[in-house]
Amino acid sequence: MGLSGVEIAEKLRINRATLAKYLGVFAAEGLIRQKDIGNAHLWFIETGVENLQFPQDYFRVKEQFLNFLTSGSPQQVFQLMRNAQHSGAEVAKLVSEVVLPAIDSVDDMYLKAKVGKSEAKLFYGIISASMRMLSFSSQSVDQKRNVTVISADSASSLYAEAASCALASRQWQVFELGDMSGAIDVMYDLDLQKFLTRVWKQKQGVMVVLIFSASEEAAKFFSESATSIKPKFGKNLHVGVHTKNQKPNIKAEFTSDRFDAVLQWADSIAGPVS
Repeated sequence: MGLSGVEIAEKLRINRATLAKYLGVFAAEGLIRQKDIGNAHLWFIETGVENLQFPQDYFRVKEQFLNFLTSGSPQQVFQLMRNAQHSGAEVAKLVSEVVLPAIDSVDDMYLKAKVGKSEAKLFYGIISASMRMLSFSSQSVDQKRNVTVISADSASSLYAEAASCALASRQWQVFELGDMSGAIDVMYDLDLQKFLTRVWKQKQGVMVVLIFSASEEAAKFFSESATSIKPKFGKNLHVGVHTKNQKPNIKAEFTSDRFDAVLQWADSIAGPVS
């Protein structure tokens, strides 16, 4: 059943000018649509948009996300994530409770030959696009919370992207470098030093370098490069590593195979949001 703008404004107890702004946003997001019936302009909820309640519906969204993903339905994936956001879901929780399990599921399907390279590539692309969409909603930035996110190899790219998305939602200023495996050479420490000097000019707050790696060798290389330039920046430069191949000889302040633990460590370094 559709409602007019006047009826919606009365039910929500907001003025029509404010309502018009939100109706335009929700229509652009594909959550609602307008239909003219006679002389009346009515608004309807789009097909497929559900009433979600959080935190209890994270598991429900997780199942739907994977189903839409593996059926090759990107528009349904994007609509689901927009719906979840507008229903009050936390972006960081959507990443940890919905997106990461989907990445792991696709990885598992590929390893078990349930999907081929092309299909897996399609799924990874949809997951990446859904995270970019979530990132666009993170507008507030704390200039004292700076993080540079490095993927040491292609296998870790989506995890690095997931971290960037989650941290941006927590008001971090994120510098996501993507897959840096092609930068492995003896001069990379100088390259990283120049980069940090450029983006962290005032040296406000902290700069955390987060490295995501699927291999011990790559994790060791990038952590050593970042650690070697710490004296140039002082005590507010910190290095953390996420790798499923934990080894004690990785040079970093914090190393874990748990995604949430790495983000929690970064938040503890930065302290409360200004």
